[in-house]
Amino acid sequence: MNPLDRVRILTPQGQSGELSLTESGDYLFRYGLDAVPASQVSLTMAVRDAAYTSRSLHPVFQMNLPEGYVLEQLRNRLAKSTPINPMLLIALTGSGSPIGRVAVQAPAIEQLLGGSRDAPGKSLKQILSWDGAHDLFAELVDSYILRTGISGVQPKVLVPEGDGPADPKATLLMPELIVKSGRADFPGLAINEYVCMDAARRAGMPVPEFYLSDNRQLFVMRRFDREPDQRPIGFEDMAVLMGLGTEQKYNSSYENISRAIGLFCAPDHVASSREQFFDIVALSCMVGNGDAHLKNFGVLYRDPLGADAQLAPAYDIVNTTAYIEEDSLALRLAGSKSLYGSRLGILDLASACNIQKPQPRIKRLISAVQASLEHNAALAADAPKVFQAIEYALELYARSFS
Repeated sequence: MNPLDRVRILTPQGQSGELSLTESGDYLFRYGLDAVPASQVSLTMAVRDAAYTSRSLHPVFQMNLPEGYVLEQLRNRLAKSTPINPMLLIALTGSGSPIGRVAVQAPAIEQLLGGSRDAPGKSLKQILSWDGAHDLFAELVDSYILRTGISGVQPKVLVPEGDGPADPKATLLMPELIVKSGRADFPGLAINEYVCMDAARRAGMPVPEFYLSDNRQLFVMRRFDREPDQRPIGFEDMAVLMGLGTEQKYNSSYENISRAIGLFCAPDHVASSREQFFDIVALSCMVGNGDAHLKNFGVLYRDPLGADAQLAPAYDIVNTTAYIEEDSLALRLAGSKSLYGSRLGILDLASACNIQKPQPRIKRLISAVQASLEHNAALAADAPKVFQAIEYALELYARSFS
């Protein structure tokens, strides 16, 4: 067996089991003999004697696999060393600093990489004060791409926050920043996300700490899946909870997410999580976000069995119509993916989320977007199409709910 066809799966409660790629091409996960219930790897995969077998990588192990820009960069870096496949990617991203509480141990990866992941950290001040004299994002990608356990098509990288060398034995104890850039493909994307996330914050939604670099090229966010002492907090996105792979992240509906919240969130948190979810979807519609797919919603939990699970903070909210003028919703809403028609569908979602008086919530969200646009008006000169696209999408909602 290839050394990377079998890896150990770990949680903060210890070793959970072993993931392997069989000769027939199936992926097999088996809990260890000493695995305790608290070491389960997903809210959907309870500890049991029988193996979990799948023709494709199990959704929880797909969750942090790189996509888009990050995947391309990894291919460029590793193409001459080893073939790129899902087992290599999970061993690579899972042994670095993955999102959530599931980690991977693969001795073959450490031998392959040597000390190439021991780059010193960067302070938040260094990143935010970047003057653009050199390509800082390319430098960050070059330094940290091999430890970035985070999915998504947008160019992004996990950066250890600090001024000194990173201690490889204490990687998970270092605070980390998620640094994003639109690069040339998506001009103004950092400003775009900052304005949309600022609207979410002004609406009173739980959001991570986030920043815009002084030169307006980088969007920086603190991780929300870590305790203050950097211990991992459980996180699973909605694709995982619905048993779907990353490629199926557009194959569902917002109503189905509301149902999943009822199934996986703790009873005490279901109502508040559904209200928060409704707010995120409604705000996404009114800023023209056509990429609010299954992986952009998830639950957080400290109890490995999910007794305290609740919806994760809002994240990855951006306007997409500035880049794709006729964009549609990522998921079905009242049976349709029309952004224009979402003004009607959003009331159906309110019913699915058991929200009795949606109109006041929608008006509050409209006011929050308006306040963000006004407060950040100085950024419009650097991203005029973004501001125009958000203003146009918002106007449709403002007229409908005036």
